[in-house]
Amino acid sequence: MNYYENKKGWVEVITGPMFAGKTEELLRRVRRMDYAKKNYLVFKPIIDNRYSENEVVSHNKKKTGAINIQHGSEIKRYLKANTQAVVIDEVQFFDESLIKYVQELADNGLRVICAGLDTDFKAEPFEVTSKLMAIAEEVTKLNAICPKCGGLATRTQRIIDGIPAYYDDPVILVGANDSYEARCRSCHEVLIRGKK
Repeated sequence: MNYYENKKGWVEVITGPMFAGKTEELLRRVRRMDYAKKNYLVFKPIIDNRYSENEVVSHNKKKTGAINIQHGSEIKRYLKANTQAVVIDEVQFFDESLIKYVQELADNGLRVICAGLDTDFKAEPFEVTSKLMAIAEEVTKLNAICPKCGGLATRTQRIIDGIPAYYDDPVILVGANDSYEARCRSCHEVLIRGKK
């Protein structure tokens, strides 16, 4: 199916663990829209201020301008009559109402590109990302390299002061290589308080 000839819109999801290149892939798609002279808007959650307040920035410092939003409903206020695509980075930081707005945008003929973590540091699914994957026409699941064994990393390891996180730690902690690593299934660890 050639989505570009489709009269209706569609949803693309780019997902995987930290350091898999999700934002870099999102930015690659943005650059292709630039070359094709498409009108698009890029959004990011206001909570994600790791590298920039008003840009989507990959770990290797590639970037594009972005609009900070707290809630998916805010996207509508920025749409223009000529908007052809909406790009949303770090979708796991939004609440589940984002799914409704993504559906609405696609139903109204827009291309919607979403990127975000598929699982949290406990290797449990982020509901928003999971549901977006379920409604998407296209899902790209990327992997990273496990720094412990060199294997295929599919999980995000949270590490604070060199120690793996505890299962009951808060799920949301904005960070980069200061707090996280990609890990394979075998090397991924989550500690349980009181267990040795």
